[in-house]
Amino acid sequence: MKKVAFLLLVTLTLISCKEKQTEENITETPSEEVKTDIENSLNILPISHATMILEWDDKILYIDPVGGADAFKNYPKADLILITDIHGDHFNLETLEAVSNSKVKIIVPQAVANKLPESFDAQIDVLNNGDTKERYGFMVEAIPMYNLREEALKFHEKGRGNGYVIENNNMRVYISGDTEDIPEMRALKDIDIAFVCMNLPYTMTVESAADAVLEFQPITVYPYHYRGTEGMSNVSKFDSIVKVNNPNITVIQLEWYKP
Repeated sequence: MKKVAFLLLVTLTLISCKEKQTEENITETPSEEVKTDIENSLNILPISHATMILEWDDKILYIDPVGGADAFKNYPKADLILITDIHGDHFNLETLEAVSNSKVKIIVPQAVANKLPESFDAQIDVLNNGDTKERYGFMVEAIPMYNLREEALKFHEKGRGNGYVIENNNMRVYISGDTEDIPEMRALKDIDIAFVCMNLPYTMTVESAADAVLEFQPITVYPYHYRGTEGMSNVSKFDSIVKVNNPNITVIQLEWYKP
């Protein structure tokens, strides 16, 4: 059963109330706690595009760390790193070497593992689509991520990369990675927080993203990974579609792209 309520502490650092109007993003940014009966906290730190840090209970999770050591110098060190795909906006070996140490566990798809030197062998867990792994009390499930449109099949083939559902203390967080509105995403259940991509030509339109979200009905959705070849996707439109069709889903926009 999906939890009716949860405790979500969102501390937004390096986040302004507005981005440039050319990015067409919604202006809703949370600045207060949402309190309920579950003893839990999640601190979301957007770094850039697909890269984020999750401070969750007493552990630090890095998602798709790229950008070099400087991008992370002011943040706590990682306990667990998740990488979704081989592309440079998700995987960068130099950055991984800079932010990792021998105690950090790293969850990757096989395609990423193939690109890692042997020095990482003791740290990595390879998950194929559908696999699960428990690390530090976090249960991580690898969710498929791939393209559906014929013209986009070359970008992300099925089985190569992973989205992830991360579960801890009855909270479930979905990281879409690079995907379209695939059946596996639409079939997700009991998602509290979803990070959903939307950029062309690589992933999907805001309309497709909204339609998928309306089907699997997360409690809260964060649009991310929304810069494409033609600039920023219209995240405000995504927000409007979701709100009109299901006002119970909260859309929150963070600053993924610094001016």
